[in-house]
Amino acid sequence: MTDSQAIAQELNLPPKGVSNALTLFDDGATVPFVARYRKEATGGLDEVALRAILDAQTMRQELAQRRQTILKAMAEQNQLTDALKNKIENATTKTALEDLYAPYKKRRKTRGDTAIEKGLKPLAQRILDQPRHANPNQDAKKFVRPDKGVNTIDEALAGARDIVAETLAFDPKLKDQVRDAVSRHGVLKAKAAKKDVDVQQFKDYINYEERGQRVPSHRYLAVCRGEAEGVLSVSLKPDLERTYEQLLRRCKYFPTSPFGGELAAAAKDALKRLIMPSAERSTRAEKKVQADDDAIDVFQKNLEALLLAAPYGPQKVLGIDPGIRTGCKCAMVSAQGELLEYQTLYLVGQKNVQTAPLLSLLKKHRPEAVAVGNGTGGRETESLLRSVVKDAGLDTIVVSVNEAGASVYSASDIAREEFPDLDLTVRGAVSIARRLQDPLSELVKVPPKSIGVGQYQHDVDQGKLERRLGQVVETCVNRVGVDLNTASPALLSHVAGIGPKLADAVVKHRYQHQKFRSRKELLKVAGLGPKTFEQCAGFLRINGGTEPLDASAVHPERYGVVKRMAKDLGVSVSSLLSDERLVDRIELSHYQTDDVGRATLTDIIAELKKPGRDPRADFEPPAFRDDVHDIADLKTGMTLSGVVTNVTNFGAFVDIGVHQDGLVHISELANRFVSSPHDVVSAGQKISVVVLDIDVKRRRISLSAKAAERS
Repeated sequence: MTDSQAIAQELNLPPKGVSNALTLFDDGATVPFVARYRKEATGGLDEVALRAILDAQTMRQELAQRRQTILKAMAEQNQLTDALKNKIENATTKTALEDLYAPYKKRRKTRGDTAIEKGLKPLAQRILDQPRHANPNQDAKKFVRPDKGVNTIDEALAGARDIVAETLAFDPKLKDQVRDAVSRHGVLKAKAAKKDVDVQQFKDYINYEERGQRVPSHRYLAVCRGEAEGVLSVSLKPDLERTYEQLLRRCKYFPTSPFGGELAAAAKDALKRLIMPSAERSTRAEKKVQADDDAIDVFQKNLEALLLAAPYGPQKVLGIDPGIRTGCKCAMVSAQGELLEYQTLYLVGQKNVQTAPLLSLLKKHRPEAVAVGNGTGGRETESLLRSVVKDAGLDTIVVSVNEAGASVYSASDIAREEFPDLDLTVRGAVSIARRLQDPLSELVKVPPKSIGVGQYQHDVDQGKLERRLGQVVETCVNRVGVDLNTASPALLSHVAGIGPKLADAVVKHRYQHQKFRSRKELLKVAGLGPKTFEQCAGFLRINGGTEPLDASAVHPERYGVVKRMAKDLGVSVSSLLSDERLVDRIELSHYQTDDVGRATLTDIIAELKKPGRDPRADFEPPAFRDDVHDIADLKTGMTLSGVVTNVTNFGAFVDIGVHQDGLVHISELANRFVSSPHDVVSAGQKISVVVLDIDVKRRRISLSAKAAERS
């Protein structure tokens, strides 16, 4: 079976599509490009399936590499028999490979090794053979040799049992059996690691006990965090006596054999000292991997929702980074995101609030919106702005913007390059304004982990997290498309095939030549060849250029098809664009070939109807209550409007404008059964909630969305 066939079977995907996808990837194609422009080759596989194919291929390559390393090592040790080689070559998992290699791997000297050196291996074999007629003491007496360190019969039997215990511990079938017992029947237990340790943060997990299979990922990660911080002592074990009995049955234990007691003792030692600790470690490692994957999935979905949040658009915006002691940093930003003016105004926490200069700034620039960061002082600043705007009779809207990660951006190399002479806090205000204009363009400048929409993101595999979040950013950027003449290097670097180095080269070329007039001019950029052009061109937009189709997602390789369509209709390409009546007259079958199938033509038609369309929703500002600013203002039963800031496996956190997000537990999300919160809400979504409970001391707010549905 070939790799592509095995992957297709594993993922339940069409073999031909998988095979063609792997060929395209080997040829340097990117996932967004294949998903969008090679649907005929893959049978329409989406990005999720394509990334799964890539991951499966990577795992198979890593397994093959490890297999060759093991075969080479064993051959050098002259331990590779034909039977063992066959088993290694047919092992389908890393665990199976390592189990086969374990007895031959170089390791520290063990009790069993010492016993073998003392000549006790034949006695150990007698224990394993379980003879029906024998006398263990008489057999052991033959191996008593003080010159080899075996002084008594008991020492001989003890050494033989050590050999047997290690023999059992190296048996792949026995190891599998115990691992299965730990996985299926293990109970996760947690308790305080020490008497004098502060357990307040993890008090829910003191004397905690739950069947391992039923522990959700967020609880397991919480327990692991407590363990890592030295607060909790954690174990995952099945019923030891039951597991021991099952192990004896697999060992061919005969109670009536004179050596039965010796085997039973060796098996118990093997289980407790060798097999169980290993099985527990491997099972917990697998559970951690699964918990990591679940947590990363949550982060991915939240990040995608934030990146694809509705943009306010190219309008003039005043960005405000609230501050009580140091003042509010106010940055006026043009429709193109350029800094026009900035001031520091004391708007909250002061006896004499500087409303006059604020009003002067608003009247001077007449921004369409004010974006207020949602940090400390944000609600008070927002309330003041609404009052000032209303009293002045301005049409400006005031919007609260999630500022998570803005400080990280402010101190980044990207921010220093954009604004080398600005204070960090002013850069933050600019970022807040730009986040309102276009969340995607601004958030790509912030490391995804710093955006703050994850679930235990600091506890998961950081390499995997970074890789998977990078894929989300890539997907979102290419789904929306990028304006080639205005995009920042940070945004361009996520376009299929480009990357940071080429993004800088593109911007440098744009600066030298003022702007790109056509997609073809990309080929003049140093280092950007035909293959890269093929990958990136369809995701880049040029408005008002020499080629009308450059403003659409139609790939340059298909311009000829569109021109034929226009010619057959007797109109220009420009006339065809956005004229749905003309587009509806196109008969797709006339243009279908082996290379250009129905799927590609359907995409082309959709683009012709709405060229360069933005898949994101239209902007709608949230509305917080003016009489609610702090957790102390909340009352049970109060109905509020809020914005979902983070969705987890156990519920959703909602910003209701009091500097502390409230939790809508999964059971309170809807008046129906909800299997996953992501089926009901997404980050950035506006919802109505009812306050169920308030714990001011612990700063916890319980909310209900289903109660709001009924009210």
